[in-house]
Amino acid sequence: MQEASAIKLSSSFQSSSHFQLLLTFSNTFWWGKFHGWCWLKNGCGDGSYWNKRCGSILISNLATSLKPRYHFAALEKTYYERLPYRNHVVLQENAQHVSRFIALANVGNTSKKKYLYAFSILPMRSMDPAELVKQPQDVTENPYQKSGKEAHKPKMFSGAEEEPACQFFFDLSKQHGKKRPSDGKGGQHSQLKQPKKIHQPTGPCWFCLSSPEVEKHLVVSIGTHCYLALAKGGLSDDHVLILPIGHYQSVVELSSEAMEEIDKYKSALKKFFRSKGKRYVLFERNYRSQHLQLQVIPVPLSCCATEDIKESFILQAQEQEIELLEIPEHSDIKQIAQPGTPYFYVELDTGEKLFHRIKKKFPLQFGREVLASEAILNVPGRADWQQCTASRDEAAAAAKAFREDFQPFDFSELQ
Repeated sequence: MQEASAIKLSSSFQSSSHFQLLLTFSNTFWWGKFHGWCWLKNGCGDGSYWNKRCGSILISNLATSLKPRYHFAALEKTYYERLPYRNHVVLQENAQHVSRFIALANVGNTSKKKYLYAFSILPMRSMDPAELVKQPQDVTENPYQKSGKEAHKPKMFSGAEEEPACQFFFDLSKQHGKKRPSDGKGGQHSQLKQPKKIHQPTGPCWFCLSSPEVEKHLVVSIGTHCYLALAKGGLSDDHVLILPIGHYQSVVELSSEAMEEIDKYKSALKKFFRSKGKRYVLFERNYRSQHLQLQVIPVPLSCCATEDIKESFILQAQEQEIELLEIPEHSDIKQIAQPGTPYFYVELDTGEKLFHRIKKKFPLQFGREVLASEAILNVPGRADWQQCTASRDEAAAAAKAFREDFQPFDFSELQ
């Protein structure tokens, strides 16, 4: 979209509070941020467009000015629907309707990504005002909102702002969801660190490292915030878990330090399994569990390709009427799911990610069933961990062997 067109469109509707739809095209560069939220595309059409970090502020300013109820973008080969976001600052401005952003893939794409979006919408003028401004439970802060002095600068459609912005997609502020200071500066108390919430299990926890219930003979590596352990009743002898040392229910609740250490473990495991001729699949089920468990399962390279694993997850999800959506590689799951939201999440060794928001029931062994299927590991009898547990001595010996094998790749040994 050219600068003049953006200015004209924004000024034409600036006085209106009834803007329903905004449509932007696939060849439009744009970015919006709430401390760095970004959607990007370089138009390569070969899957590499998530790797560059660039975008335009024109569309973000336009969306901020128009406040559309729905913003559709036709980004080639990409489907994504973010959480609805606010168009007002809580406790500082009058409540307004929320906006929703939906990106649709190209029609008839071979990846079968969603390119149609069915919805019903009532004219804003005919809606009850209270119903119109009602905020959904999963609403987020405005992704285009700026902080501090930037928030008070007049918004200009300047060509100078067309330079690439070094931001990752969906890299939102850690202050997400907190009340903003009314003066935009934060005041004296903004410099004071608030004490961190101490998470406590509601009952005996088998995974808190300090808990007497934890099976310490399965532990193979201990970091500062997280540890690595063999899975009890694993799909294979080298099926491992990445777990926080303290009590946290999901990735969404982790501190930045813990997430950084999890990334280190993921990187170390990727190198380790590659040295064994394997690739790993990682999944998390934040449903009917009280302690975060990142399941890391290696798959021999000779078994299948990463694309086959991805297709197996999608096909089995469709068979069970589970909406498993692909999310952009650089997206942050903390901005897709709020704390306390049940979800299932898969990450492949290529960085590709699949996500399902659990609304009702969910098959507890879904991740294991897919990987145990004939198409991947071909061990259907091991889909249920309770059917394949080993004796304590056998498990301890397996953990010892893995620990020794993994040691050259273990960053915690080098600290």
